[in-house]
Amino acid sequence: GSYSFSPAAARSPETSGPYCPRVSDVVPQMPDSAAWPLWPIGCGVPGVTGGALAPLYDSQELMHNSSFCLVPRGRRLGSFRFLEALQAACIPVLLSKGWELPFSEVIDWNKAAIIGDERLLLQIPSITRSIDHDKVLALRQQTQFLWETYFSSVEKIVLTTLEIIQDRIQAHVSRNHVMWNAQPGGLYALPQFSTSLADFPFYYFALGRRPAKEFTAVIQAVSPLLSQSQPIVKLILAVAKSKYCTQIVVLWNCEKPPPPRSRWPSVPVPLSVVEGEHKTMSSRFFPYELIRTDAVLSLDEDTILSTNEVDFAFTVWCSFPERIVGYPARSHYWDKSKGWWAYTSKWTNEYSMVLTGAAFYHRYYHYLYTFYLPASLHSMVDQMANCEDILMNFLVSAVTKLPPIKVTQKKQYKETMMQQGSKTSRWADPEHFAQRQACMNSFASWFGFMPLVHSQMRLDPVLFKDQVSILRKKYRDIERP
Repeated sequence: GSYSFSPAAARSPETSGPYCPRVSDVVPQMPDSAAWPLWPIGCGVPGVTGGALAPLYDSQELMHNSSFCLVPRGRRLGSFRFLEALQAACIPVLLSKGWELPFSEVIDWNKAAIIGDERLLLQIPSITRSIDHDKVLALRQQTQFLWETYFSSVEKIVLTTLEIIQDRIQAHVSRNHVMWNAQPGGLYALPQFSTSLADFPFYYFALGRRPAKEFTAVIQAVSPLLSQSQPIVKLILAVAKSKYCTQIVVLWNCEKPPPPRSRWPSVPVPLSVVEGEHKTMSSRFFPYELIRTDAVLSLDEDTILSTNEVDFAFTVWCSFPERIVGYPARSHYWDKSKGWWAYTSKWTNEYSMVLTGAAFYHRYYHYLYTFYLPASLHSMVDQMANCEDILMNFLVSAVTKLPPIKVTQKKQYKETMMQQGSKTSRWADPEHFAQRQACMNSFASWFGFMPLVHSQMRLDPVLFKDQVSILRKKYRDIERP
């Protein structure tokens, strides 16, 4: 069905019942197949027992299966059927002149609704038929975006109201029209970070831009530097060789004081050591001012990556700047026997998280992690010294509604991580795993839903594993043992 009539029928001034037009006024104007779905629910229809269409149509099902829903004037200034139409991804066709739509100060309703005049009811069928399929799809997608972002709960309605008030008060630091009307919406685009669209990861392609070809490597250091053969030294040397790396930042979260600069390797890019004030797990995602590039390569101190792997992952991220792009992947699933979300590190063909021990993402997520998420979640992560990577994945997936992206890694990396896990790494600790399982459920409870999205996509370099000369391949080291 292309049409649906919202049950919020207009009421006449003389009666408390719905205003019911004559059948002869409506039926001749449209084909038989469209006549009754447009008829106001609650009005008598000749030949239908009971006088209403309820025996023939379920209003909720009808709206979900319709492209357009008529929403005439209600008793007051608006109609709750308007929100019902948004929820059903049915384009509201408003029949009320001068109706002030909710949040119209910031929301462009012309992108999600057809605003008509109740005096021109008979023109509605021709108006809706004149809209091409691409426009219908765009309108329906916008109804879903607006519903999910601003109207799907009382909490979101209240938050949206408060943010609009804040934008009025602090007009010099306020969201612009695009931030409110494009993904991910005004509640996730914090103007305190920036008022320029170019500084966010969501608007590159709408602006016709691409991310700058540069990144900052941020390495989390929790162990003292005792030898030049430690993994962190090899990691710094490999990352510094990347033609896209502009600086390396070592976050010193070790209890011992950081070593002097002479103990660190000599590299062709600036290397800074930042000592965390509180040395917490959340501090790795703090928006440090010295991080100037949009792209951030987050690394654990024991990560093993080649320069080719770093370059390839960064190239992939440049095409998906709103997502997490990296190597170590994990997944989640619903455990029916226990009635909760479960965490798994098994190597399968499906994943929903890319851990931040070796991953690229936009620096805006540092700001969002620090200032959007509540102190209770930060405290949980810091007290357990665990789960900060899971929380970052929850946040990015909640914002984007998209999964992260896993890229090809060397076999050596997988084997090394497994060896570390079987001997010295905390990954082998059952308590560590149980904590991560508990984190998953606590995070899902705060978000109000499970934001993680599963994916089976892995991106490989061109000619990866193809039976051609290695000299024809750009990222040759990825295939070498």
